[in-house]
Amino acid sequence: MAPRLLPLGAALLLAASLAACGDKKPAGAPPGPGGGMPPPEVAVLTVQPGTVNLTTELPGRLEPSRVAQVRARATGILNKRVFTEGSDVRAGQVLYQIDSAPYQATQQSAQAQLAQAQAQLANASAMVTRYRPLVAANAVSKQEFDAAVAAEKAAQAQVAAGRAAVRTASISLGYATVTAPIAGRIGRSLVTEGALVSAQEGTQLATIQQINPLYLNITQSAAEVLKLREALQAGQLARAGGGEAAKVQVLLENGQVYGQPARLLFTDLSVDPATGQVSLRAEVPNPGGLLMPGMYVRARVEQAEVSNAILLPQQAVTRGTKGDSVMVVAPDGAVAPRPIKIGGQRGNQWIVTEGLKPGEQVMVEGAMKLMMGAKVVKAVPWEPNKASAPANQASAAPKNGASSAAPAAPASAPAAPASAASR
Repeated sequence: MAPRLLPLGAALLLAASLAACGDKKPAGAPPGPGGGMPPPEVAVLTVQPGTVNLTTELPGRLEPSRVAQVRARATGILNKRVFTEGSDVRAGQVLYQIDSAPYQATQQSAQAQLAQAQAQLANASAMVTRYRPLVAANAVSKQEFDAAVAAEKAAQAQVAAGRAAVRTASISLGYATVTAPIAGRIGRSLVTEGALVSAQEGTQLATIQQINPLYLNITQSAAEVLKLREALQAGQLARAGGGEAAKVQVLLENGQVYGQPARLLFTDLSVDPATGQVSLRAEVPNPGGLLMPGMYVRARVEQAEVSNAILLPQQAVTRGTKGDSVMVVAPDGAVAPRPIKIGGQRGNQWIVTEGLKPGEQVMVEGAMKLMMGAKVVKAVPWEPNKASAPANQASAAPKNGASSAAPAAPASAPAAPASAASR
């Protein structure tokens, strides 16, 4: 009889297990009268409308705010270079010294001619002084007196010409000492000591660039500019800052945000017929010299503002061909989809302009629990810094217009019973 009892006992145990499985409720079901699994937790964000700045990322390149080519204005042999290549120079600082001996000799010759003209003027003036009382007494003819006055005026003209010659010689002598026309950073020297430089050819010696501040040349499509201006004129958008100026944030090639804020100077009045782009220029402070002319950067420009708008994380929005929607959690825990209207993007957030009311709770994380059959959930505040692992954050970004898979449930979410999984 004992061998027959073993199969019977096993059958009884199997029946008891199946009965226990039948008593279990699916995960996410509301607790029954006698108790059961609590509603699963989902992360929600309580929305509050406000003013949102519309930002546009545009490509651009940096260029110096001022550029000066240092050229020779005197002809001669270059004797000395008195600056360090790649250093910062101030306006008026001596850079080169050209052989000045010929110009010094020219200046001395002009000064001697001026002295001779001044001596002739003194003699002519003395002659006029002597003739003036004599002509009144008819001791000297009027013709002789007129000739003395004319000689005095000619001597005065010679003195004026001599002074101009001295001035010209002094200027040429000054050109032998080459100074910096502007303050900035000087590049490499294009000539060396002993080279013959020419004023007639305008030999280039070096280049100075002023890199604080820098100019950022940005391009934006004419269609985007037209759309923005139409929205501003229709009252749908407000100009950023309430004026013509717009804030600009510089993004470096490595994706980092530059610490110094820039400001938009102007927008070009015409469209480039070759590219269909409109040029914009911003001024970027560069006190530390981190940025260099010619660098490729991206500019995040705040051109307009949207009033009564809501910012939502991208993983909270489902995008598809039939429209955009979010999951709204009611006060009683019920979850329902809600169509919304998106008016733009700011970073990794969507700008929602229609479809939500102040104080409503939008589900950000926990969509997998709804797929498991939960109808009622427990809303907990969403914490951006604690929510998702990097892999889940990467999967939340939409790529082809449709929303990606929802992030995995938090570790604290109740797991399904082992007996249910065994079924």
